[in-house]
Amino acid sequence: MASFVGDYILFLFPSVLLLLLSLTLRLPRVHCWTGLAVRALSWRLWVIICLILGLPLHKNTSARAEEVKSAGTNILSGSGQISDESRLICKPTALAKYLLRHCGSLAKPRLATWPRGDPHLQTLSSLLWGQHGEALQFTRDNLLLKDGGIIAVDWAVGTKMGEAATRKKWDVRKEHQSGVRAPGYFTSAPPVLLLIPQYWGGMTPHLKMLCQQALCQGFYVVVFHPRGTEGCPLTTARVTEFGDPADLEQAVAYVHSRHPSSVLFAVSEGSGSGVLLSYLGECGSSTYLTAAAAISPVLLGQLWFETPMPPIYRWGALFHRKQQLRRYASSFRGVRDVDRALSSSSLRDFEEALFCSPAQPQLSPLNSGLSSRSHSQWGLASSAAWALDERAYPAKDWESYWERNEPLRDADEVAVPVLCVCSSDDPLLPPASTLPLPLFMSNPYFFLMLTDRGGHCGFALEEQGGEMWSHISILEYFRVVAEFLRGDERNRVSWSALMEENSQARLRGWSMAPARRRKATEMRRPRPQAADQCAMDAQEGNFTWKRSYTR
Repeated sequence: MASFVGDYILFLFPSVLLLLLSLTLRLPRVHCWTGLAVRALSWRLWVIICLILGLPLHKNTSARAEEVKSAGTNILSGSGQISDESRLICKPTALAKYLLRHCGSLAKPRLATWPRGDPHLQTLSSLLWGQHGEALQFTRDNLLLKDGGIIAVDWAVGTKMGEAATRKKWDVRKEHQSGVRAPGYFTSAPPVLLLIPQYWGGMTPHLKMLCQQALCQGFYVVVFHPRGTEGCPLTTARVTEFGDPADLEQAVAYVHSRHPSSVLFAVSEGSGSGVLLSYLGECGSSTYLTAAAAISPVLLGQLWFETPMPPIYRWGALFHRKQQLRRYASSFRGVRDVDRALSSSSLRDFEEALFCSPAQPQLSPLNSGLSSRSHSQWGLASSAAWALDERAYPAKDWESYWERNEPLRDADEVAVPVLCVCSSDDPLLPPASTLPLPLFMSNPYFFLMLTDRGGHCGFALEEQGGEMWSHISILEYFRVVAEFLRGDERNRVSWSALMEENSQARLRGWSMAPARRRKATEMRRPRPQAADQCAMDAQEGNFTWKRSYTR
């Protein structure tokens, strides 16, 4: 009998032990200690994995944040104080203050913390892992360019479950939040959102999520694909350089021709900002864009290519670029150093081998004696070489390549508001201390939203909703900018009418003759030139968001 009781106790002992352990873990203090222990153990394990893979650790970014704060920048926040998590660095203009008042997502983002907010996990998930939810459906337009090349623009036409159901789902979810709508949501001409992928092309899950969210908010969504990427056929022996905006300029003109009465916005992802910023600088006020945004942008292209990247990211980017080049290797061998590019071990070596030619013959499309045979050896016709000018041929060296391709080379010519969303722990970009802060402090068209966490094109929210803070803030930013510009235009028209009325009243006071009714065309007050307008604004201490025609 005693042995039976002993065996019974031994049989129940594991169950009793588990019961006591579960009851103990329910205690608040024990539960907190257990969570801290598991978190610390997980962090130690993650440190070992990062050391093996050669990934930099970014657990604490407060030191770099202090560097940015001590740089003497203009930092604004909704409460008038510097936020520890995010900083809006810009020139304190009327638009900047309007953004802080009406764009709530920029005030204090609640970004995810470790482990979900780890920069490497966010970066890899945004670039590689599949998208959750409904698959997007696109229809493609292939555009024939002036030089004979072809680019592709993909129009998002909805999801598998249908665009109407998706919008309804978004409306229910957003009803409990800000209750805002995209500009033109209930109008006959909804806004158009042009998306520009990474420099190496392809639709990442991060970009697909932005497409889906923009569709839900009533945008027409179109994705720009450079020649030779994402299944776009390559019909000329020429690929797009890092900061060459010629193809994007023709794509924007085409999109505008499809929806001439719609407001046009543009968003770039990562290295795709090189072509977007170059386009804004070269086109100036002649662009069809109303506003633009860049998520994790490459602001200094040469520095980005020359800064060593963690091995896992460098290998991935190089593999993608080499796969694209191998597809057209036989066509490029006569005009490019393909073998050197395929054997390169860094992004700089690949870019330099593909686009720089030290032994380049001294050819110029402006030469009257230039034969069509000389042009054909570069894969270009004479008319195409004339249109492309210096880009018709490879650059002479690395420095001259960046003289014509640096994204911010014409930053002073930008004439639309540009929001750059950056993270201090971005593992693919140079350190935050290298950001061109003086540009954002002095140029009223540039805004820098700098966060402590977010990775590269990540910016996951603390809530488990699957949405990205960068997507929410950028779409809201477009809505607020559109409202501000419409209000500014109305105020400017009202001011002109008031000044004309006061002028007529003074004339009536000076002359005893009765006032004569003038035609509507004669009542229009001539607009001041750009220089006069800027001088007037400088005297008044504010900035008017009228596009100055600089070209």
